[in-house]
Amino acid sequence: MGIERRTVGVMAAASGICVANIYYCQPLLGEIGRSLGVSERAIGYLPMWTQAGTALGMFTFVPLGDMFPRRKLIVIMSVFSGLTVAMMAIAPNLALLNAAGFATGFTGIVMHLILPFAAKLAPPERRGHVVGTVLSGLLLGILLARVVSGFVGDLLGWRAMYWIAAGAMFTLAVALRYALPYDRPEPDLRYGELVRSIVNLAVTQPVLRETAIIGGLLFGAFSSFWATLVFFLGTPPYHYGPRVAGTFGLVGAVGVLFAPWAGKLTDRKGPALTITLAILISIGSYLVLDAAGYGVWGLVAGVILLDLGVQAGHVANQTRIYALVPEARSRLNTVYMVTYFLGGSLGSALGAYGWTHWRWNGVCAAGAVQLLVALGVRGWMHFRGTPERAVSEASLV
Repeated sequence: MGIERRTVGVMAAASGICVANIYYCQPLLGEIGRSLGVSERAIGYLPMWTQAGTALGMFTFVPLGDMFPRRKLIVIMSVFSGLTVAMMAIAPNLALLNAAGFATGFTGIVMHLILPFAAKLAPPERRGHVVGTVLSGLLLGILLARVVSGFVGDLLGWRAMYWIAAGAMFTLAVALRYALPYDRPEPDLRYGELVRSIVNLAVTQPVLRETAIIGGLLFGAFSSFWATLVFFLGTPPYHYGPRVAGTFGLVGAVGVLFAPWAGKLTDRKGPALTITLAILISIGSYLVLDAAGYGVWGLVAGVILLDLGVQAGHVANQTRIYALVPEARSRLNTVYMVTYFLGGSLGSALGAYGWTHWRWNGVCAAGAVQLLVALGVRGWMHFRGTPERAVSEASLV
């Protein structure tokens, strides 16, 4: 089965719009905290709750992509995502806001139904490029969410941002119903069998375990930075508000331009090399951020390098796992992305902790330590000579 360029474009755009709901809060944390009368330390953990909800939503809903038609699931989850974003807009206190943030993450997994759908439709020789293109939309959504929310929050208030996001999700649900092709799930499995097969995949696939751990650590380092940037920009020498903090998303978007390149490099040279390069680039970004982050150009350079490294690693990781068991791509994606967002949740918490106790140096240390662990995992698995092996569908259940 092939995939049209128009369909790839629709998938990339939808992924960006959906994932943005999880990240609108980051430039607005200071404003939200002041509105609710809570401290930076208390509001700083909101991104952690949102990403933790995403991890649970991944485990709960994404396996259903191997059980039911993906288009129907994507439309249904888009509607529920719109409802939970509206809950964010009306939350009257921090406790309910955290609960709404968790629910937004829990239902906001539409892009992770779209990614294995795109991988299924793409021919093998173009899979890396197609996955990279869809991921470009996803990463662009993450980065531009900060730009949009920074401007909207500054002009209209943070609650207005979430009302706009809710309307966008309801509109998107209608559009996707007619824009995406229909597909039939391949295996005939019950939900309990799917869950058991997910566990079995994690146990029997060493490549999947490696990529999941490395992906989680890369995203954790990414989240440590972005979850605390708004606080850093509010201190000397910057004294900037949410609009400028959000604008840095445009700087990070430069890294998104390299996603198709990372996919092509993965297709030509293999994912292992791309992943190693991605980790090294990300470590370099934190060296720059720690040494030169108090100057605008140093901060800009660090943002570009960090987003480039994380994007390249994500493309290579997903291309790698989708080749393992083609008939179980949604379940493979579940193992990877649950770990990915748990890593992001941990990284957000570590970033907030580092900022609370040691300010910018603490944030940079939190990010760098996660990346060094990722490099150690990659080196250890390379030393062991982990085979790129797959198992049959019959052995999954």
